[in-house]
Amino acid sequence: MSGEYACDLAAVQAAANRLHGVVHRTPVMHSRSFDQRAGRRVLFKCENLQKVGAFKFRGASNAVRLLPEAAARRGVVTHSSGNHAQALALAARQRGIPAYIVMPHTAPLVKRQAVADYGGQITLCEPTLAAREEAAARIAASTGAVLIPPFDHPDVIAGQGTVALEFLEQAPELEALVIPIGGGGLIAGCTIAAQGVRPSMRIFGAEPAGADDAARSKAAGQWLPQLQPQSIADGLLTSTGQLTWPVIRDRVERVFTVGDDEIRAAMRFLWERLKLIVEPSGAVPAAVVLSEAFRALPGLSTVGVVLSGGNVTLDRLYW
Repeated sequence: MSGEYACDLAAVQAAANRLHGVVHRTPVMHSRSFDQRAGRRVLFKCENLQKVGAFKFRGASNAVRLLPEAAARRGVVTHSSGNHAQALALAARQRGIPAYIVMPHTAPLVKRQAVADYGGQITLCEPTLAAREEAAARIAASTGAVLIPPFDHPDVIAGQGTVALEFLEQAPELEALVIPIGGGGLIAGCTIAAQGVRPSMRIFGAEPAGADDAARSKAAGQWLPQLQPQSIADGLLTSTGQLTWPVIRDRVERVFTVGDDEIRAAMRFLWERLKLIVEPSGAVPAAVVLSEAFRALPGLSTVGVVLSGGNVTLDRLYW
């Protein structure tokens, strides 16, 4: 893959070198019980055990570390109610620069506290995209801070792609990857990385049925936005981005969807059998691998699943 996409294999490899010793090299886990249910061997890349509890730390760290010194001194800004907010706050703290985080006032207290603990300077706003964007733009204008979006940014996408580079090093027998899709930064980066290293690698997307814009877009052959998304997988409710959609369109073989009951069942299995705290969004690809539609795919003996995060409010369990 070349300049037709937001980044290339060389950018992901450079990110991996840049992030060596900065991010955790997360473990790969296996469960024979899960294999029996899935009908094939399944390996799990445990990004729920990454710093801040999610893969997002990779992309945020790569973007922050690539900022020129003069720009970095002014700080970074983003709007996020989820894992990117925590990731950017920690990445900025590690570089010793300010992080301005715009969050809706409806964001769970546990997430706001985590951002504050990582040194983020929080601005609360109304829970609308327009309000979040306006607040972030106002902060950027007044401070000179650089906007680092959660997924639609070349350096963020390259950082997320390091998940796949590690996974293939740890499990070279993999024939396919199943990756959750929200904004698409993770699947875009991982596709560029995995197929750059091994062009035959099959990539499948995983979405909640109630937030299926990537699946609908693939079927239509053109980008379609989310339409009133609803799912317990709250990290996957956003639409794919201008930079991530072309990779999904061209390089992802198929996008599978699963309902909330399937997500809950997969999440519970991961908690009970693998002893892994995985959030609903992170459990979506595991649910896909257990689905009848995926089980019917021929010619796959070993599949990799990216468990993207594990940030769950423990007083709000899902079963």
